[in-house]
Amino acid sequence: MQGSTSRLPGLGAIRAFAAAAFLLGALSPGAAAAQTLFDDGFESPADWPENDAAAARFLAQATFGPTLAQIARLRQIGYPAWLDEQFAAPVSTQVPYLNWVTAQPEQPDGNSVTDGTRLEIWTINALGTPDPSRGHALPTDQLRQRVAFAWSQVFVVSALNGTLIYEPWALADWNDMLAENAFGNYRDLLREVTLHGAMGVYLSHIQNRKQDLALNVRPDENYAREVMQLFSIGLVQLNPDGTVRDGDPATPGVQPVPTYDQATVRGFAAVFTGWNWNNTGCGVNGHVCCTVASYGNCGPIGEASHDKLAWQLPMQPIEAFHDNTSNKQLLVYPGVALPGGVLAAGGTAQQELDAALDNIFHHPNVGPFLALRLIQRLVTSNPTPAYVGRVAAAFDDNGAGVRGDLGAMVRAVLLDEEARRGHLARPTVFGKLREPLIRTTHLWRAMDARSESGRIKTLEPWPPIQDWYGQGPLRSPSVFNFYRPDFSPLGAVANAGLVAPEFQILTDSTAVDTANRLFSLSFCWWTAPGDPFGGSCWAQGEAVLHLDTARDMGLSVAALIDRYDLLFLSGQMSPQMRSVLTTRLNAVGGSGNERTRRRVQHALYLILNSPEYAIQK
Repeated sequence: MQGSTSRLPGLGAIRAFAAAAFLLGALSPGAAAAQTLFDDGFESPADWPENDAAAARFLAQATFGPTLAQIARLRQIGYPAWLDEQFAAPVSTQVPYLNWVTAQPEQPDGNSVTDGTRLEIWTINALGTPDPSRGHALPTDQLRQRVAFAWSQVFVVSALNGTLIYEPWALADWNDMLAENAFGNYRDLLREVTLHGAMGVYLSHIQNRKQDLALNVRPDENYAREVMQLFSIGLVQLNPDGTVRDGDPATPGVQPVPTYDQATVRGFAAVFTGWNWNNTGCGVNGHVCCTVASYGNCGPIGEASHDKLAWQLPMQPIEAFHDNTSNKQLLVYPGVALPGGVLAAGGTAQQELDAALDNIFHHPNVGPFLALRLIQRLVTSNPTPAYVGRVAAAFDDNGAGVRGDLGAMVRAVLLDEEARRGHLARPTVFGKLREPLIRTTHLWRAMDARSESGRIKTLEPWPPIQDWYGQGPLRSPSVFNFYRPDFSPLGAVANAGLVAPEFQILTDSTAVDTANRLFSLSFCWWTAPGDPFGGSCWAQGEAVLHLDTARDMGLSVAALIDRYDLLFLSGQMSPQMRSVLTTRLNAVGGSGNERTRRRVQHALYLILNSPEYAIQK
């Protein structure tokens, strides 16, 4: 069933359709005009969704996919109250689930914790399905989980790296750290990122040593470079609205100004010396004991010797290996606290780390740098400079004089006029290609997917859950994420001077994989009236997600299309697409429950593979 591609359009057509939909807009001009015409003007779109479609569109940006229940809840309380509710929701974490799995009775296939186990709980939290480790309680922090996933594409560590491939506790704790800090202060998040063992291993600054020329030892520059380039300020100086600052207005064209040079990299590398695994709990339950004598030769190594506690504790300083004798060149910018951006020698590892992170935190690039990335991950690939500037301003001052409030940034991203109405004001350029992973979670959430046991395992013989068309949680191929924020595919998008980051992983292979995977998810695990977990293409266990097709089997063709237009397209389906779907669904053969179920499945598959759905507007 999956192996054949005869039912699929040509690969070139798939990519061309997606690019055209991105450039021209998936919202038909008639639909845009109608929505504008019937807005009453009495309620601000920043306060209340004017209809179910507006609520669904907001939830497509703020969650892993809208559900009927969440649409109703948002309509009931409005945007600000919904955000407040989400900010206050308990944090759904991953490490307790891994611990729970190890405590279960031995299963025929074992109960060892692997990266697949981590991806189980990631999926449970992302979908909001019952968590068996917590008495089947439902995770409720959809916004937090969605934003944590966005931050994971800025602050990147990856299971595909050889040092972390067998360390599920490291990656689970890393995701928990991002979730816990998703709405906190960026300065706190930057410290957590810097001192987390997963990042220390991934970018090799754990057990970094001060210079010793006699031994040909020099501080590792890996993290020093990436913390500036990828996690905070970027390569060139920016204006407050995210546009590139012109260093020489008298010269034609923009002359970018670098944010740092090699001397700055060396300065930060010297700061990040002398940090090692944390000894808290040393010797308890096998927890590592790192000393001066063992510096550079301790830590959780190998699949059989996981030290779970070591990954959950921030690194600690070992002063004997910290460079406290040299002045360190850090970032220079207007108003910098350190004279000339130079950190004078003599501080402890902790003091110098604090000074260096403060130096990054107050750089004027941080607000627009993070604003663009958060907007791109949640809302649109090509925000206007004004939109970026408004979100950056919320980072600079949350309204109470606080810099770095990430919750204020999230609120600014989602409630901005451009986020709420950009598809109407700029229909030909607004939107983004839906990420492969989001397309899967969207289907599962919209269809209230559940497994019989609560667990979610590999769907044999299909690819494992982590292989979602070239993208998986904390499975980036490099520190540069799955795609660059400035990637522009050749053709119409590049010719228009636009970017479309997600197109970087829309290859011929992933285009086919996506359509095939969505076919299997739509047709191979379903529910029927009175049989919530019985429907399948072949035998399966208790850990397979079944779509609640029974919920929609009683709907007429017109009502079914209306429901999926709402859940998947936020009410933006074109008349042409509706006509094609109506014709096809009326032609579905069979009788009784089989026919109505197949109508649901055909509707899902055709919508999820359509150019109109491919672009989130």
